[in-house]
Amino acid sequence: MIDRLCPDRFVTRARVRLTAWLMLAATVIGLSVLFAGSHGTVDPLGRPLGTDFSNVWTAGWMADHGRASEVWDWPTQHAVQKQVHHDPSIPFYGWHYPPPFLIIATLLAQLPYVAALLVWQGVTLGLALLLVRRILPGDRDALLVALGAPVVMVCLGHGQNAFLTASLLGGGMLLLDRRPWIAGLLLGALVYKPQFAVLIPVLIAARGNWRAFLSAGLTVTALCLLTLAIWGWAVWQAFLDSLPLTQHIIIEAGATGWEKIQSPFAAIRQWGGSIPLAYAVQSAVTALAILAAAIAARRGSLALRGAAALSAALLCTPYVLDYDHVLLGVAIAFLAADMARRGPLPWERSWLAYAWMAPLFGRAISEYTHFPVNLVAAIVVLALAMRRVALFDGIGIPTIWRPARA
Repeated sequence: MIDRLCPDRFVTRARVRLTAWLMLAATVIGLSVLFAGSHGTVDPLGRPLGTDFSNVWTAGWMADHGRASEVWDWPTQHAVQKQVHHDPSIPFYGWHYPPPFLIIATLLAQLPYVAALLVWQGVTLGLALLLVRRILPGDRDALLVALGAPVVMVCLGHGQNAFLTASLLGGGMLLLDRRPWIAGLLLGALVYKPQFAVLIPVLIAARGNWRAFLSAGLTVTALCLLTLAIWGWAVWQAFLDSLPLTQHIIIEAGATGWEKIQSPFAAIRQWGGSIPLAYAVQSAVTALAILAAAIAARRGSLALRGAAALSAALLCTPYVLDYDHVLLGVAIAFLAADMARRGPLPWERSWLAYAWMAPLFGRAISEYTHFPVNLVAAIVVLALAMRRVALFDGIGIPTIWRPARA
């Protein structure tokens, strides 16, 4: 009976292609308006072009001018941001990253602000698209659907690093068996954004791939030692000293805005729950997500391992924003690859369409209804991946729960 209600028949290739073209056009037009109406490095809304990229470029500039340890001091960095943008009313975008990301920031700061923003987004978006092409080499619409995804517009508008994060995690999962040393290098480089790397040791251990484990460990060590060689212990001390303030203001108090943070922790806080309750729920979800991803890593196909890893990564941190759902876009590509090889199941196309569209309206709906649209999308994609692992890869589920194939 429930299969009769399945709206999969409405999710056709032609409609997906048309929607992707419309979203791509909206992305190009929206970004063109921002750049055309800008004054120097400030957009028509009075924000830095690329908004969050302001803290990246400013941190790199400060590091390049002998002030690396000051980038975690919020008033100091805000003062520099005002100078960079020649605007005393510019909003503050804080730097919360560990020192390894300062290496990239410093390289970007060698270019003028706008040029650095274009290079940063262009190169990392290109890497993400290359990954999608490797995941779906025979799909003629894969790049269009990836480039037209609403999350691409969201990430480009924020000048964020999610394209790089998705490329590292997705590329690492894609190469884990065939190129373990390269896979470990990619996964280890996620030390720059460690909240998405918490499940990586478990996934590598589940595969029993100790070469990748060693490669990831050596990469983390090398990047940390490089920061010490360049800037000394002062940057690590500054980073460690900043963590309590980041935890209390950004994570626990939701200064970024609960509607922007799409984690289990944020959902509980937005619904009025206490901080201890939010941490308890987040811990439970994190444990379940890691367990699911580990099962997929152990028993699932390559595509399902990738889908489970990237969707689970979004559930393992209390601080994840809508632009981070570029990871979910890559997870969708992995799922599409498995669907192409072994056939779709009922409801998959419908739920994947929901997950693909979620970043377009997730923030607004969350603000006005407190419904965590993007969080649900991540949970659904992980659930879809695990259903396929159960049905196709031998962990088994009771027959009564097995849906008929489409």
